[in-house]
Amino acid sequence: MAAKTAKKATSVVFPDGCDHTFKAIHDHEVPWESDDVRGVLKLPPGVQVKVLNYDPVMKRLDMKHRFPPGYVEPAHTHNSWHSILVTKGRMCVAGKDLRPGDYVFGWDIPHGPYEYPDGCEVFIVYMGDATHVWDKKALLKHENKWKPETDVGKKGVEEHIQKRKAGKV
Repeated sequence: MAAKTAKKATSVVFPDGCDHTFKAIHDHEVPWESDDVRGVLKLPPGVQVKVLNYDPVMKRLDMKHRFPPGYVEPAHTHNSWHSILVTKGRMCVAGKDLRPGDYVFGWDIPHGPYEYPDGCEVFIVYMGDATHVWDKKALLKHENKWKPETDVGKKGVEEHIQKRKAGKV
């Protein structure tokens, strides 16, 4: 019965200018956006994002990333740390083939590249500036190390290899 009588939370903006509303969000309530347009990460084209929460005072960004099959996230740095939880697919980094439930922590030191041979979705928390700084030449020279396990992955890996050969990243 409590659910029927619960009131909808109202937005409360505090003197710091932030919305301190409690949030409970269904995944379908936040649309995927192309990071090519959103521009949060500044990665090569193809990544989609869902921004779930942003606190400008703490510089904390909670979001989901979706990487298409075959995508390679270049070795990079950023002025933040991040905690990543794999929720779908595969993330291959640092010699490990990570699956749903597996975790990555990165700081503001160079890390990657990451390979997503069959595509991947992650939940990630950044503390600081999430803008990725990476070298296009290094990405163009990247040779995939991880093999896809699905037909969609095989097609995606081949497409991404061809894009790199053509310099289209």
